[in-house]
Amino acid sequence: MTALPLDGITVVSCEQAVAAPLATRHLADLGARVIKVERPGSGDFARDYDETVEGLSSHFVWLNRSKESIALDLKDPAGIDVLRRLLTDADVFVQNFAPGAAERLGLGAQELRARFPRLVTCSISGYGDSGPYRDARAYDLLIQAEAGLLSVTGTPEQPAKSGIPAADIGAGMYAFSGILAALYERERTGRGAALEVSLFDALTEWMGYPLYYAGYGTPPVRAGTSHAAIAPYGCFAAGDGVEVVLAIQNEREWVRFCDGVLQRPELAVDPRFDTGSRRVAHRPELHAEIDKVLLDVTGDGLEARLAEHRIAHARRRELGEVLEHPQLAARDRWRTVDSPAGPIRALLPPIGYDGREPRMGAIPAVGADTDRIRRGLEEG
Repeated sequence: MTALPLDGITVVSCEQAVAAPLATRHLADLGARVIKVERPGSGDFARDYDETVEGLSSHFVWLNRSKESIALDLKDPAGIDVLRRLLTDADVFVQNFAPGAAERLGLGAQELRARFPRLVTCSISGYGDSGPYRDARAYDLLIQAEAGLLSVTGTPEQPAKSGIPAADIGAGMYAFSGILAALYERERTGRGAALEVSLFDALTEWMGYPLYYAGYGTPPVRAGTSHAAIAPYGCFAAGDGVEVVLAIQNEREWVRFCDGVLQRPELAVDPRFDTGSRRVAHRPELHAEIDKVLLDVTGDGLEARLAEHRIAHARRRELGEVLEHPQLAARDRWRTVDSPAGPIRALLPPIGYDGREPRMGAIPAVGADTDRIRRGLEEG
């Protein structure tokens, strides 16, 4: 089998929840050996979020394939000793302890890198290791609130959180990319690095365009699936109830939409709708005109017209439809991985590597690899 790019890299991770496990799962996908350190008995508390996937947590199944699990009591000096021995041969150490906990355990970045100069350490926290929010609770929804995501998501009447853990995912992806950069730098310098990633910093970075919009103009309004500065933009229902998402980006497309899709060319030059800003200003009237036409068109018929006239569009799908999405099927994106509950479907990771199949290993039970890992340390 052709080697994966991170074959030979060992990652030790004291991780739980979403952000750190997401970062390390992507490293495992690319071939790294990931040793997940868990509490004896209960393990990562994300194991208990739900029991949806054949009795297993959907979060845990998503984030923890291809890892080895060792159960260690880090309040016991013997557990810390085993962890330090693991770090002797590790390339990366990831932790998302509460602020200051790693230092109290003797696992702070400064101490570890003095002992292991080639080690890349990555600390993932809610708000960073300083500042007035350092010790604040940092659940994903709370970060979304503090970073302003709730202010731009939802409807004019009601804010809404994102339907996925955006802050956790953002932090996990920055940790993943930062670790890759640090490993690349180590190839040149021979030295590791100490990385710090916070959920708040990750999500405020993702808020870049709305922050600039607010700082130099007025804050974007919550507009549901619509857009604060573009119309028509968002969900529209065909006569049979199928919802199609439109995103008219320029005047040429607007004219084609009126002529070919709505079959009402006069709307393109209607003084209420003949520029982007006027369409936004008269959005309710615009939607009423579009809805009037779509009542007599099926979803399939509407999509056919949109495709014929090269209008950007998508079908709004429920999650059950996404599971059977024709694009996923056509590109063979599904695999099966083992788990304590038996075989489970899993999507291939987004990074495709020139024909090499990513690692799609089993989801471990708590401490499933403890004895084998300990024996390896004793024999080593």
